[in-house]
Formats: sequence, structure tokens, C-alpha cells
Amino acid sequence: MIMKKMIIFEPAMCCPTGVCGPSVDPELLRISTVINNLKNKGITVERYNLTSNTQIFIENKVINKMLIKEGVEILPITMVDDVVVKTRAYPTDEEFCSLLDVPADYLKASVKKTSNECGCEGGCC
Repeated sequence: MIMKKMIIFEPAMCCPTGVCGPSVDPELLRISTVINNLKNKGITVERYNLTSNTQIFIENKVINKMLIKEGVEILPITMVDDVVVKTRAYPTDEEFCSLLDVPADYLKASVKKTSNECGCEGGCC
């Protein structure tokens, strides 16, 4: 199976994920969770924000041209295999699945179930 390469170019944020500070944006929390769950399934989604990764916004000709033409209001921009697939909003869960060709359960955290039947103290995973 050939993995698709997704990159999300994000607006300026205080930290790489934007999930920091006193009031966390629920959409950024959702994106961080989805990307982390995909990573645990072997799917890597790259994220770059304008504060921490300015150089890639300059080096990527497509993104650079879009920013010059539209301004930072066009962010976030999602690319899959070097093609822009979404602007001005993060992909929905359904879009993550269709763009990356992955099942919906890839977006959810896998929970290890503990069992006390083995006799181990604290159960086994």
C-alpha cells in the first residue's frame, strides 16, 4: 500500500500544535488528536505553523504564491501528495479518511484492555 503524504500549513500559533495556553481551541485539539492517532497507525501527517516553520512557507512555491495572493486568511492549507485539497479550514474526520484512504477507526485512539484473568498484579495488556 502506497502511503499518501499529507501536509497541513497552519496560521501563526504560540506552539507547534496550538494546544496550549489557558483556552484551547477545540478544533486544534481535534486535529492534534486525529494526527496523533494516525501516527500510532503508521500514517504521518506533517504540520507546519507560520510562527515555528516560516522557511517552509517561503520554500514551498505553491503555498508561497497562495499566501502572497490571498494573505494569511487562506490558512490552514492542506496538501496531499503536493496538491492543495483544502483551504481556510482543517479537514473534517471524513475528509481525513477519504484523502488518506484510511478507515474511520484509524482516527480513534486504540485502548488497551486490561485483564485480571492472567493472575498478574494490576492485570495484563
